Amino acid sequence: MKKGFYTIMAAQFFSSLADNALLIAAIALLKDLHAPNWMTPLLKLFFVLSYVVLAAFVGAFADSRPKGRVMFVTNTIKVVGCVAMLVGAHPLFAYGIVGFGAAAYSPAKYGILTELLPPDRLVAANGWIEGTTVGSIILGTVLGGALISPHIASHIIRHTPHAIHTPAEAAMLIIILIYVIAALFNLRIPDTGARYPRQEHGPIKLVTDFADCFLVLWRDKLGQISLAVTTLFWGAGATLQFIVLKWAEVSLGMSLSEGAILQAVVAVGVAAGAMIAAARVPLKKSLTVLPVGVIMGIAVMLMAFYTKHLFPAHWGVYYGRMHIPGYLIFAYVFLMVVGALSGFFVVPMNALLQHRGHVLLSAGHSIAVQNFNENLSVLVMLCLYAVLVWLDVPVAVVIVLFGTFVCVMMWLVMRRHQANQRAFDSVSLIGEAHH
Repeated sequence: MKKGFYTIMAAQFFSSLADNALLIAAIALLKDLHAPNWMTPLLKLFFVLSYVVLAAFVGAFADSRPKGRVMFVTNTIKVVGCVAMLVGAHPLFAYGIVGFGAAAYSPAKYGILTELLPPDRLVAANGWIEGTTVGSIILGTVLGGALISPHIASHIIRHTPHAIHTPAEAAMLIIILIYVIAALFNLRIPDTGARYPRQEHGPIKLVTDFADCFLVLWRDKLGQISLAVTTLFWGAGATLQFIVLKWAEVSLGMSLSEGAILQAVVAVGVAAGAMIAAARVPLKKSLTVLPVGVIMGIAVMLMAFYTKHLFPAHWGVYYGRMHIPGYLIFAYVFLMVVGALSGFFVVPMNALLQHRGHVLLSAGHSIAVQNFNENLSVLVMLCLYAVLVWLDVPVAVVIVLFGTFVCVMMWLVMRRHQANQRAFDSVSLIGEAHH
């Protein structure tokens, strides 16, 4: 990989680390405010709203100037959102500002890969970026859980100004520092020299151009399959974050900071699956991983029947004087497998979508279309989940519905791909050069 690639990875790692730690801190802040339970998944909804609303504009912005400079500006917007939350803005509104920055950050982050690297390196690059992102999710989630824990929070509060009173506020102070580290790496990202035609500025023209790009990707025989899979994956993944927290509370009797560790365990599995896919699945074979999505849906459904009462209380492992219960060990292994399955099938799909987007459109515009679809899926699925929580539907029923939905949708995508192949050998388009 080129030297600049590792700087991009470092910038992405720290920015994403802060995003994920901030989510846990924001959930803690909602609890401090005694907000209703259905408001918790709306945090993520407010975060991704900008990805959908601004989709027509962020691609043009990412292509209008060097990607490193775009990443620096948009990371600064995230800092503004975090500071707003710290000084008393409502968590939903403040996390929405962070989402605004993230929406504009994403096309630059992924678009620069197609500028920097040849097509045959994209799966490997995506494996590394996905692994780095997932690593940041793991550490960010654990860090967020640790920072709101009474022991660490009290230590931070003792050594900071009197304006900091709660664990959530203490966590946000540290998170701002992490965003600053990300900004320093953004400034070191090299200019790839890629330049695009002058970008449109009129809102109507931008929306029209975006609609054209949207139709181009959905009409492409390869683009529609990879776009459908990544759209489903990210919608499901965002919802699974909150389902795991609720499942940990109801089925395993865990607190928020303990449940955050389970989220991190899923992310470890995703990282492992992403790395295996990067090493074993070339771009030409990317579509062979589709059945893994169905298997993942079935695995998720099994969560509904898993509780701490399945294991005798004395089962477990002793680490020094600490007893790790058997039900927790099996939960870690199970969630790691679920994560590995998802990481293994989404990385090749992501690389394929980036390649087709780069061939058919431009780096920034294709990623903006991808983000629009994926985050529209996140919005819809989180709204449905919030409604189920509001209706007090048991978490086990929610999990079964969720797993069934993933299985059915993946089966339909596989049927569509088979129909495409019967009409035209679309797989032969993989690796086609940009004309």
